[in-house]
Order: sequence, then structure tokens, then C-alpha cells
Amino acid sequence: MDPETEFLSSKRQTGNEWELFKENVRPLKRGRNVDLLNHALKAHTNDQLKKSLLENRRRLIEAIDEYRGDDPLQPWLDCIKWVQEAFPPGGDFSGLVLIYEQCVRAFWQSDRYKDDLRYLKVWLEYAEHCSDAEVIYSFLDANDIGKTHSAYYIAYALHMESESKMKAANDILNLGISSDAQPIEKLRDAYKKFLGRSMRRPNATEEELKEDDLPARSFGTVLARGESQRQASKTFELGRKKLKQDQVHRTPLSIYNDTNMDVMRGHHSKPNTGSNSWHTLGGRAERNKENNAMPAKWTSHKIPQRPVPRIVGAVASAQIEVFVDEECEEKPKVHDEKDRTSSLQLRELDGRNIKKETELLRDNPLRNFPSNSLPR
Repeated sequence: MDPETEFLSSKRQTGNEWELFKENVRPLKRGRNVDLLNHALKAHTNDQLKKSLLENRRRLIEAIDEYRGDDPLQPWLDCIKWVQEAFPPGGDFSGLVLIYEQCVRAFWQSDRYKDDLRYLKVWLEYAEHCSDAEVIYSFLDANDIGKTHSAYYIAYALHMESESKMKAANDILNLGISSDAQPIEKLRDAYKKFLGRSMRRPNATEEELKEDDLPARSFGTVLARGESQRQASKTFELGRKKLKQDQVHRTPLSIYNDTNMDVMRGHHSKPNTGSNSWHTLGGRAERNKENNAMPAKWTSHKIPQRPVPRIVGAVASAQIEVFVDEECEEKPKVHDEKDRTSSLQLRELDGRNIKKETELLRDNPLRNFPSNSLPR
């Protein structure tokens, strides 16, 4: 029986959510289970299913605190994997970035997990969700986390290559090969591919791009550094010479003024010798005739006021009730005598606070780490 016939005969209600919401699904390197994906995507239209997903996430977070086994990292990995499957779009409301950050912060001082590949992968996935991933790689380098694995050098070099820092990426891959990071075959293969990509790039070096501080041209011919400077200086000299020529040949515009011709009538005007002509300005008394009023004392005049009866008791005005959305309303903080772990803090955050904290971690992924642990 083919899969389509099997699905139609099962009479299941889900199965087409993938076709409706596939643009909102974040791809995973390991792939996804279609049944779990359809079940998770159905939460877009089913509020009850969405509440059950949030409840399952809360129980997984509680399981992290209640774990008493020999491998405390494993419940964190189970929670991360489930959140990736249950919240396919990822996004800020999934809380995945917070779980990444609290997981790596819980074990960064443990010598047991510094060379654990599972722990390193959590760091690398956390770096993919942050805007300043170079800080994370520098932190791993300063604290000797995951430096025995080739995955660290490959991910670090790919990030530097994406930032057009080819020399730094080349040095990182060479350092991994000289350190004999395992598996070394994978690292050497990544280095060969890097050399092939670097050969196909323009000849402009990293230092030249920094000095010029100009965007790379994606069309036409790429000008060399000396040629572009000569062209810019030549254009500047031509503009300066043209400006000097304009200043030399520029003459002031003279306006003709005929004082003896009446322009409106077209004949010579005669000087007006009437009695109204101002030959003298007159005396001080004649010039100040508008200001004859003498200033008087203003306090001698009173404005009549209408008597107003006094109110014995102050009447309280009606208060305006301000509407507060339930999602935006701040819940009172409950102070517990016990020290709360980071996972308990995540459990108490609502959707709005999770989004705000996620945005802060994207910009500064090491904001909750002690200052003495950060790379200098």
C-alpha cells in the first residue's frame, strides 16, 4: 500500500498542516519527523493544542531540576530537542534561545563537559541564533571548551568567512589542523573547500577593504585599490579647477536705475517742492506727540470680582479606570527563601518576558556570565 492510500484509509485529521505552514518551519540538520511536525503546526489554529505544548515544555523544564542521574546534561538536551520539534518556526516565544543560554551557563565551569561534543553543539547552535556570534567563539577559546573537536574550528571559520575575514578563517582552520582536532579528516576536507571558495573570491584583501571602508561591488569590473584612488583624486582636481574658473569669470550683476525718468509715465519727473516735503524732523515735542499720556500707578486700580461661595469639604473626583491587558500586566514577584535555578526562572516567564529576554540575549549572548570569565 502506497503512503497516500495508507493515509486516506487511516482517516486522520492531521496531515496537511505542513503544506499550509511550511514557510514558517525552521530547518534542522537532522531533519524532522513529519507526524510530529504536523501535530506541532496544528497549534496555529488549535488553542487547546497550544496550551498542551506549553504545559509539556513546563514539565520538561521541571524534569531538569528534578534530575538526579549521572548525566545532568541529558535532560537539557531532551528539552532542547523537544522544543525544536514542538515549535517549528523557532522564534522568540519558543524560549529556545533562553534554554540554550541557561544550558551553556550551567556547565561552562565543569571540566567534565568541556570536551563533550554534545555540550559543544549546544554552544554552536546558540551562536547561530545570536547576532554577535564571534563573542561566543572567543569565549570558547578563552575557556578551552570544545577545542579538541573539529566542529569548533569549522563553525568558527565559517562565521569569520561570512564576515569576509578570510585571513582569520584561514588561521583558525590551520590552528585546528595543527592541534590535531578530531575528526581530522573532516577538518582537512573543510579546509580544502575553504581554499576553493577563497580562490573564487575577488583579489581585494581584508586589510584593503577595512582601509577603504567601501561596500564590495557586485556587478561590473572591480577596480583595484590604486586605480580607484587615482580616479577619485582626478575627479576632485577637475572639480576644483572648474570652481576656480567660475570664480574668476564671475562678475557682479549691475542693476540700471534711472533717477530722472518716471518709468510709469515715460517722461522726466520734476522735483516735488510741495509744502508736505520733509525738510526738517521738527522738535522733540512734535515727534513724541503720540506719547503724551503720563504713566500712573497701576496698583491704585482694582478689578471687580464676582464672589464665589466656598466649598466646605473637598469632593473627590471620579477616577478614570485604565484598561490593562492581561498579557501586559506585570505579575507580582514572589520571593522564595530557596535559591531558584535558571530553569525555574524560565518556567515563570510569560510570552512577553520571554520575547524581551530573547532579544537581549541575541544582542549580548554573554550578558548573564560573570565579567571575569569573558575574553579580554
